[in-house]
Amino acid sequence: MASKVTKLTTHSPLALLRQIRDVMSQAASAQARLDDVVRIIADGFTSEVCSVYLLRAGDVLELYASRGLKATSVHLTRLSVGRGLVGTIAANAEALNLADASAHPMFEYRPETGEEIYSSFVGVTILQGGRVIGVLVVQGKQAHSYTQDQVEVLQTVAMVLSELAMSGQLVDAQEIKAVTGVLMAEQMAGTRLSAGIAKAPAVLHQPQLTITNYVATDTEHEKERFSLALQSLQDSFDRYIQTSGLSDGDEQREIIETYLLFTQDRGWLTRIDEAISSGLTAEAAVRKVQEELQAKMSQITNLYIKERIQDLEDLSTRLLHVLLGKPMTQSLSELPEAFILVARTLGPADLLDYDHKRIKGLILEEGSTSSHTAVIARAMDIPALARVEGATSVIQQGDMVIIDGDASNVYVRPSYTIEQAMDKHIEAAKRREAEYAVLRDVAAVTTDGVRISLNINAGLFVDTSSVLQEGVEGIGLYRTELPYMTSSSLPEVEVQQALYAQMYQEVPGKRIIFRSFDIGGDKKVPYLNAGDEENPAMGWRATRIGLDRPGILRKQFRALIGAASGQALHVMFPFIAQVSEFDAAKKLFLLEWELAQKAGNVMPVDLKIGVMVEIPSLMWQLPQLMSRVDFVSIGSNDLMQFLFACDRGAAHMADAYDTLSPVMLRVVRDIMIAANEHKVEVSFCGEMARRPLDAMALIGVGVRSVSVSASAIGPIKAMTRSLSAAQITEFMSFLIDSDEPSLRHRLAGFAQDHGIVV
Repeated sequence: MASKVTKLTTHSPLALLRQIRDVMSQAASAQARLDDVVRIIADGFTSEVCSVYLLRAGDVLELYASRGLKATSVHLTRLSVGRGLVGTIAANAEALNLADASAHPMFEYRPETGEEIYSSFVGVTILQGGRVIGVLVVQGKQAHSYTQDQVEVLQTVAMVLSELAMSGQLVDAQEIKAVTGVLMAEQMAGTRLSAGIAKAPAVLHQPQLTITNYVATDTEHEKERFSLALQSLQDSFDRYIQTSGLSDGDEQREIIETYLLFTQDRGWLTRIDEAISSGLTAEAAVRKVQEELQAKMSQITNLYIKERIQDLEDLSTRLLHVLLGKPMTQSLSELPEAFILVARTLGPADLLDYDHKRIKGLILEEGSTSSHTAVIARAMDIPALARVEGATSVIQQGDMVIIDGDASNVYVRPSYTIEQAMDKHIEAAKRREAEYAVLRDVAAVTTDGVRISLNINAGLFVDTSSVLQEGVEGIGLYRTELPYMTSSSLPEVEVQQALYAQMYQEVPGKRIIFRSFDIGGDKKVPYLNAGDEENPAMGWRATRIGLDRPGILRKQFRALIGAASGQALHVMFPFIAQVSEFDAAKKLFLLEWELAQKAGNVMPVDLKIGVMVEIPSLMWQLPQLMSRVDFVSIGSNDLMQFLFACDRGAAHMADAYDTLSPVMLRVVRDIMIAANEHKVEVSFCGEMARRPLDAMALIGVGVRSVSVSASAIGPIKAMTRSLSAAQITEFMSFLIDSDEPSLRHRLAGFAQDHGIVV
C-alpha cells in the first residue's frame, strides 16, 4: 500500500537566507559555519536531516556536514559520482525530489549514516561556473513531497554555499583546482589563425564579474532593479539597430533582433523572477539561472538548443554588467604592458581598440581563418588561435598563458616543466631574431649573386623599421580593405586619402603597392547588404563589387590619386577572373585620373597598374593579361584554395593539400614564364612566401620578389643568403613534374644537404 503523501511548509525563504548570511559572516571556522548552516536549513524545512556533500578529487562526494545523520559518518561517508541518489544528482546536474527515497532504483543503503529511517528526500546541486562541486540534501522520516518552491529555496541556498565551498577552507585549495578543472594547468587546442609563440598574462575581453551581495533585503526593489537593467539592455539593442543603418535582411540586424526576442523569453524571465522571490539580489538571481544554463549545456547534444542556451547565457552576462555597473570590456588604461587577449568571439573593431604594441597574442572560442579578426591578427603579426573550446571558462584574468601558434596549442597556468620547455622555444626565437637583426644592413642576395626583392604586407599597422632596412623595397601589399571592415559606414574620400597619404610619410622613398579593396564575400561589411551566399569566398567580393557599384571603387581611386600627389602610385586589382574585368577596373581608374588632371591637382609622378593572380581562370588568359599589366602579384592564399577546391577556413581541411605540391609550383612556374616573356614584374605574397622552405622552392621556379609579414623578413634573408639560386633551380626542374602530393620532404632534404638556413 502506497505511503501517504503530505506537503510541508517552509519558513520564510528570505528569513532563512538572512540567517545563513549572518552565519557565513561569522569569524568561526568554515566547518563550524557549515554545521550551523545545515542546522538552520533543517529547522527551516522542519525536516529531520540536512546534509552537504562536497566533491573531492577522483569524482568522489564526501559527506562534509549533517544535521540528523550519525555524526560519525561525517567525513567518513563517500559516494562516487553516478552512484546512489547523491551521486546521481551530481552526475545529471539536476535536482531529485522523492517521497520515498528507498524505492528509487539508484538508492544505495549506507549503514554508517543511519538514513534507513528516512523516507522523503530532496537534493540539489551546488554549482560553480556551471560545474557541480557538491550536493545539498534535505531528508525526512515521513513520506512527503517537497514543493517546487522548496526546491527553489534549496537551490538558492546552494548558490550561497558555493562561495564557502570554493573558499579553500573546507577542501584544500589545490584539490579544489583539480576537482573543478579551474586554476590548474591546462593544455588546450585550437585552429591556427596566425603563427608564433608568446607568453603573457591573460586579459579577458569581457572581464569576469564578482558578486558580493547575494541576499536581498527588499525583493520588490530587486525586481525593479532587474526590470530597469533589462530595459536598459533592450534600449541599447534598439539604439544599435536604429543608428547602424542595417537593412531588414542584414545578418547583423537579424542577430540583434534575435537577442531582443530572447530578452522577452518567458521561461528565462520567470526563472530569474522566482530566484529573486526566493531572496536573492537581482545579480545573484541572474547568476543562479546562468549557472543552471551552463550545467544544462553539458547534458545537451542538440546543436540548435545548445546555441539558444548560449545566447541566453550571453544575455545573462550582459545583464550582470548592467546590474553591477561594469563595462563589457576591459578598461584600456588598466591593461598590463603585455598581455594575451581571450574572448568568446571578437569583432575586428574590438580587436583594434587594444594597443597593438601591448597585445602579444589572441585566443578565441569561435572564429575561422578567413574571418575579419583573423586578417587583422595576422596584420598585427601576433600568434592567434580560434575554436579553443571553453577558453573563457578555463582561463581567468591574470593567468599566465602561453600561446603556441605554430603547434596550435594553448598552455594555461603552465606547470614548471611546460613553462621551462616553452621558454626554451621563446628564447630560441629571440636568439634567431638577434641573428636576423645582424642582417638588417645587408640585401637578400643568394650565394651566386641573385638578388631577391623583399617587401612587406601591411594594413593599418606598419613596422616602419622593417620597411626601411636594407634589401626591403617597400610595401608589396597594402590591404586597403581593413578601414572598410572596421567601419559601420563607407569611409569617405577624405578619410581614405589621409590614411594612404600617411603611408607615404611613414616609409619615405619606398614603393607602396595598394591593393584596391577586397571586401564582401566572406569579409562582410554592414553597408553593402550583400545577403547570404553559399560560397562567400567565391561570391560577390572585391573588384566584382567595385564593377557592380563603380561609385565605391571610384571613391577609393580618387583617394589614392590624391594621396600620391608628387609620389609614384602603384595600384593592383584583386579577384580578377577575366581580362575584361581588369580592363573595366582600369578604365574606371583612368577616368578618375583624367578628372584629377583636369581639376589641376598635383598628380603622382608615376603610375603602375597591376593585378592579383588568385583565380585559376587567369592561367588560360596569361598572354592577354601580361600584355595589359605593369606588374602582377601572385596571391597564394586564394589561389591555393581555388586550385584544389579546398576551403582554407575549414579546420578539417587545413592540411589536406600542401603549398609545396608540384601542381601549385607548376602554376607559379607558368605564371613566371608568361611574365618574363612580356617583361612584367612578378611578386609573390601570401602565407606560402613567409615560410623559408616554401620561399626557397619559389626561388627555384623563378620568383625573384616576395611580400611577407615583417617578422618573416629575417628568416627569408637568412635562407636566401645561404642558397645558390642555380642549384635550387636545377633541383626544382628535376622535381616539378613529380606526381607526389608534396615535395616538402624532398626540399627539406635538399636544404639540409646544402646547409641552407630554413
